[in-house]
Amino acid sequence: MISASNQQRWQLITSTADAYERYLVPSLFAPRAQRLVDLAAPRAAARVLDVACGTGIVARQVAARVGDRGAVVGVDLNHSMLQVAKVAAADVAPSIRWHAGDAGALPFADGDFDVVLCQQGLQFFPDQAAALREMHRVLGSRGRMAVSVWRDLGHSPGFHAMTAALARHAGADAAAVMRAPFSSGDAERLRELVAAAGFRQVRIRIDVGAVRFPSPEDFLRRQAAASPLAGRLHALEVDTWAALARDLRETLRPHTDDDGVVFPIEAVVATAHAAGRRS
Repeated sequence: MISASNQQRWQLITSTADAYERYLVPSLFAPRAQRLVDLAAPRAAARVLDVACGTGIVARQVAARVGDRGAVVGVDLNHSMLQVAKVAAADVAPSIRWHAGDAGALPFADGDFDVVLCQQGLQFFPDQAAALREMHRVLGSRGRMAVSVWRDLGHSPGFHAMTAALARHAGADAAAVMRAPFSSGDAERLRELVAAAGFRQVRIRIDVGAVRFPSPEDFLRRQAAASPLAGRLHALEVDTWAALARDLRETLRPHTDDDGVVFPIEAVVATAHAAGRRS
């Protein structure tokens, strides 16, 4: 479980949220958003909720699946993310509704939705069990849920290298910020949490993908621009930044080719149905 302080560490300012949408969504989140939507398999005209929607990549992708008779809602605690989401989805049909709200107390009525999705948000919730109970509560009797979290850093050599380099050059707190997204990737623990929230027919899948950046230095620059590390990394002395970049470049040499740096990254995806029902 992530503490409230770690959740606060991942609150992005507007400029950082813009960079998140520009630099990290295409490489990290868009391909996996499509797979999450595929697993949830929303029908045309479905009512869909994207929890911890961020800048809205899951909501945007699911909108095309539900069509004009469907409804898509995104909810996130971070107002800056929602501001960027609104701009990014300006031309999406059907129009997506955006709400500021806490996953532990969703601002919706019981049974409001047919599908609930959550991509890479659960690990940041201070009370994961409460958030999953809320997802269950807002689902209709034939509802379906799909949630994904990154597996631990051992399954992502690029971010493992980044975390270790940050610890050496930017300090333990910076490393902790980088480690936080990978803190809840135990598959059986996720299964237990989902089942305890009232879901049935829980299925766990390991999603193996790859992520590519133009260079190790570009990987570092994108994290500096598009994550809560922005302030810490931009405050580093020039020599310290250079040492950090050299360290990361050397560590990622085995994952570097003529087109840049590429490494695997794995997620755990849980799908489930509302209790006692089949969709």
